[in-house]
Amino acid sequence: MSRIGRIPIEIPEGVTVNYENHVMTVKGPKGELSRELHPDMIITVEGNTITVARPSEDKAHRSLHGLTRALVANLVTGVHDGFAKTLEINGVGYRAAKQGNKLVLTLGFSHPVEMEAPAGITIDVPAPNKIIVSGADKEVVGAVAANIRKWREPEPYKGKGIRYEGEVVRRKAGKAGAKGK
Repeated sequence: MSRIGRIPIEIPEGVTVNYENHVMTVKGPKGELSRELHPDMIITVEGNTITVARPSEDKAHRSLHGLTRALVANLVTGVHDGFAKTLEINGVGYRAAKQGNKLVLTLGFSHPVEMEAPAGITIDVPAPNKIIVSGADKEVVGAVAANIRKWREPEPYKGKGIRYEGEVVRRKAGKAGAKGK
């Protein structure tokens, strides 16, 4: 039995769940999310709990069991609490600023990098070296954060670049210097 798949999902106060034709729609204070789920999985919504079961012990069904439960749990958590990713910018002259709905990054290029937040995602810049990406959909929050990070990934020699909060960048030693000839 899947250890993750068998855990029931609690529906918090203020969240409504609708499951019809293999499409789960969840509405809450942070917005509305819907996702098409695999038709083989048995999903039951009773009272304020959601349970996910599998029809057989096939390898494919065992694989889908925990995945489906995690996807449903992310929908419920997203519309109730939301998700956030924090990015840190390290480097001389590297900084971020917010201009209206755009994120403007100065990353050592000849021009500033401008990014616009997709619908349902908010980007905050509490400090010039910190970016917070937040929203209801976990996948989109992670994708936007990854796209921001992709502009200047942290390099191993000086540690300059954009990294996730708490990310450890393995540092390398620089050139050893020329020994006498």
